[in-house]
Amino acid sequence: MSLSEMSLMKRLLTGAAVAALAVTLAACSDEKKEETAKAPETSQTTTGESASSTPATSTGTTTETATTTTTTTTPAETAQKPAAEVPSAEGDVDMAEVLKPGALPDMILGEANAPVTIVEYMSTTCPHCAAFHNNTFDAIKAKYVDSGKARFIVREFPFDPRAAAAFMLARCQPQDSTKLTEAAQYYPMISMLMKQQETWAAAQDGREALLQMSKLAGFTQESFQACLTNQKLLDDVNAVRERGAKEFGVAATPTFLINGKRYSGDMSVDSMSALIDSLL
Repeated sequence: MSLSEMSLMKRLLTGAAVAALAVTLAACSDEKKEETAKAPETSQTTTGESASSTPATSTGTTTETATTTTTTTTPAETAQKPAAEVPSAEGDVDMAEVLKPGALPDMILGEANAPVTIVEYMSTTCPHCAAFHNNTFDAIKAKYVDSGKARFIVREFPFDPRAAAAFMLARCQPQDSTKLTEAAQYYPMISMLMKQQETWAAAQDGREALLQMSKLAGFTQESFQACLTNQKLLDDVNAVRERGAKEFGVAATPTFLINGKRYSGDMSVDSMSALIDSLL
C-alpha cells in the first residue's frame, strides 16, 4: 500500500474520526426529530416512577384493598383514534433537478413510475438516521415501495470521515472493490451498519470495527483495504453530500425530499404513512 493510500485509510478510520462524532451528533437533526423518537426513554422513566410510587407501608389497623381497573378499548373507539398529522415541509425543491444524475448512481428501490418519490440524505453515524432505518424504513418499504406506490432513494451525506468510510464500503462490491454495488447489495449493507451503529461508529479502533462488519458482508481484508483507499470513490461520496447541501438545502440528517418538498428529522411509520397517503 502506498503512502498516499495509508494516509487516506488513516484519515478515514483513526481516532480523529471518533472526535468528529461530536459534530455529527449536534448536526444530526436533534431539534427536528419527532417526539415519537423519545418514546423508549419516556417509557423507561414512567416505569421507574410507577415502581417508586408503590406504597411500602399501611397506617392503623384498617386494611385497604387495592383495586385494579382494566380499561378495554372497543373497535369503535379504536377507529376514532386521531390519525397521525402530516409533517410540515421546510421548503420546496425541484424534483426534476433532484433526480438528475450525480457523482454516483442513485440507489433506487421501487418502480420508476411510482406516484411518490422519496430521496433521503443520511449519515451512517447519525443516530436519528439509525432510528429511522431501524424503526420505520422496513415498514414503509413493505407498505408503499413494494406495492408500487413509492420509490425510495438513499443518498450519502457523511458528517465525519468514519461515515464516509462506511458509505464507501456500502458502495463497493465485496468480491471486486473496483466495481460499484447495486441497490440489492447496497441496502442490506446500510441496514447492517444502522443496526450495529453503536458497535462501530464510536469504536476506538475504527478500522478493526468496520473490517469485522465488512467481513459479514463478504469482504476480505484485501477488498476492504482496496475499497477504503479508493480516492475517487471518497471524492464522489463527498460530492453527493456537497450537491445536497448547495442545491437542495440539506443541512441536517435525515433529510427527505418528497415530491418537491423538503422535510428534516426522523419520521415514525405513522407520520411518513400520513405524508405518503396525502400524496396518493
